[in-house]
Amino acid sequence: MKIEKDTVPTVQLRIADDQGRLIQDGRAPMVYLHGGYDNTLPKIEEALEGREPGYQTVLALQPADAFGERDESLTRTIPRSEFPPGVKVGGQLDGYTDDGHPHTYFVSKIKGDKVLLDGNHPLAGQALRFHLKVVSVRPATAEEIEHRHVHGEHGHHH
Repeated sequence: MKIEKDTVPTVQLRIADDQGRLIQDGRAPMVYLHGGYDNTLPKIEEALEGREPGYQTVLALQPADAFGERDESLTRTIPRSEFPPGVKVGGQLDGYTDDGHPHTYFVSKIKGDKVLLDGNHPLAGQALRFHLKVVSVRPATAEEIEHRHVHGEHGHHH
C-alpha cells in the first residue's frame, strides 16, 4: 500500500542536528494520519507521499521547515514562589502569549529564586536531519479521519 491521503504510515524516525549528533534515536516509531492533518511536518509528508514500506530517505531541513526559528518573545522569567513545589527543568506549564493566546511553556532553567520558561519548541532554531524509513502503511479508519489523528497503539487514546 502506498502512502496517500487518509492512510496511516508507521515510520522509523531518527533526528540528528546538522553536526550529526543524535537527538532522537527512533526506537519508538512515528505513526500519523497522512494527508494534511498537521500530524507531522509538511516536508515529511511531502517526502513520504506515494511511498511504500521499505522506503528510506534523509531530509535535511532548515529551521523554517522543521520546528521554526526561535522567538525570544516566547521566553519568560517567573519568580519560583509562583510555582508549586517540585517544579523541574523540562516540565511544561500552560500560559499565555503577550497577545493573550494560550500557549505551552517548558521550564528551561531554575536559577536561584527564578524560573526561566521557554515557549519555543525545544528544537526551534536548529537545522535538522530526519532519517526516515517507512515500516508499514494501512488505511485510516473512519473514526481516525473524523478525529484527524491516529488511534490505538502509538496513536491517540480517548
